[in-house]
Amino acid sequence: MMRDTLPSDDGFSLIEALVALAVLAIATVGLVGAVEQHIDSTRAMERRAAATWVAENRMAELALGPVARADGDDVAMLGARWRVAVARRSTDDPEIERVQVRVYAAGETVPSATLDGFADAAADRGTRA
Repeated sequence: MMRDTLPSDDGFSLIEALVALAVLAIATVGLVGAVEQHIDSTRAMERRAAATWVAENRMAELALGPVARADGDDVAMLGARWRVAVARRSTDDPEIERVQVRVYAAGETVPSATLDGFADAAADRGTRA
């Protein structure tokens, strides 16, 4: 008796394997793009948080009393350099000033964080009671 030796249909053909690899490659490119976008978003959020901390620190320094720092000075935090600008405006109460602290990343013209608050006007003049 002779057996008929036909090829088996089990398994994947070369074309099927190549199509599967192409689909995986396309999905991987999309996944890598999504991961890069997430990393950029996380870095931006970290920069904004650090800038906010710098602004809060400056506002706390202003609340404590005379600050020997110049407006527009540089501050280091989390391995980055920040430029701090403080703007003061009078209020209806002569003992209180409105203070706006803007924090810029090194070399940038748009503030990374802005914080508004109030400070004792006498403390800035060194006449705090």
